[in-house]
Amino acid sequence: MSNKYIFFVVNRYHPDYHTAMQLTLYTDYSLRVLLYLGQHPGERVTITQISEYFDVSRNHLVKVVHNLGKLELIQTIRGKNGGMLLAQEPKNINLATVIQSIEPHMDLLECFDDQTNTCPITMSCGLKHILFKAKASFLDVLKEHTLADLLPASADSSNIQHIAIDSIPAFNKATTQK
Repeated sequence: MSNKYIFFVVNRYHPDYHTAMQLTLYTDYSLRVLLYLGQHPGERVTITQISEYFDVSRNHLVKVVHNLGKLELIQTIRGKNGGMLLAQEPKNINLATVIQSIEPHMDLLECFDDQTNTCPITMSCGLKHILFKAKASFLDVLKEHTLADLLPASADSSNIQHIAIDSIPAFNKATTQK
């Protein structure tokens, strides 16, 4: 069996796509900005270019770009010839670090946060422990990868198989129902 990792391209608009665990759209857009900039090294890219390319709200991207600048992941240049660039080499941008910096929390269940937990069975429930381990495993896999791994020109991208989630039978209603 191959030791390749699988990078899922999730189609959130697929009629059978349901999940309890997902990254926020804000994180999704942040990763898209980083990917786009990584595919245009040394080129000053505008928010409008990215907005049009991904067909997402320019206003949302303004907030995303501001935050990525504060996190020192991108460099923004104002003015007539302005734009943005990656502030670091793609190989130095760790996916786990990015996601943990952007996600407001990684709580899979209400009981993950002691401040807001109102679940009456928390003390006797084993689900929290199992899902906490699953979350840790998720982050451990992300820690192994950088933005460079996701870029097509990257030599390291040979370790990742890009698969559309629609091609997986468990997520395709046509193949799971007769």
